[in-house]
Amino acid sequence: MGIKVINRSELIAVLTCLILSNCSSSSPALPDGANGRIVKVIDGDTVDVSMSGRTERVRLIGVDTPETKKPNTPIQCFGPEASKHISELLPVGTPVLVQRDVEARDPYGRLLGYVYRTSDNLFVNQDLIVNGFARPLSIAPNTAFAGEFATLAQTAQNSKIGLWGECASEP
Repeated sequence: MGIKVINRSELIAVLTCLILSNCSSSSPALPDGANGRIVKVIDGDTVDVSMSGRTERVRLIGVDTPETKKPNTPIQCFGPEASKHISELLPVGTPVLVQRDVEARDPYGRLLGYVYRTSDNLFVNQDLIVNGFARPLSIAPNTAFAGEFATLAQTAQNSKIGLWGECASEP
């Protein structure tokens, strides 16, 4: 059995193929630190993420944005703004890191996660609280950031940031 000698252009083609992740992948390889890519924003606290070849619906842990799509529920004050904000933070194709807490899924089958935009390590869950697009929502056992989120929300509320300044029904 002989050794096949390949020329420079064949070598470049093989290396390019490896860099682009097996030649058969239709999406670019994920950057370091990412385990998914945004497919769609559902609403202010729920996104679809492509992870390991499948799309997961991810419910952000520790935050609750005003409703915009819940059946039999009117659109709530600052809901459209929260959905717009997360859409701006996480446009389709954005590489993200989704980290779990203790419980992996909610009763609806959604993956529960803390979402980080990997280009700048922005902690999306925290950003929603700090900028007044979400209230803290602590559901045990997924409470790793509950204290921090409560403190940040109190600061936003005291400063009347976002929904805290716009929505009359907020305390």
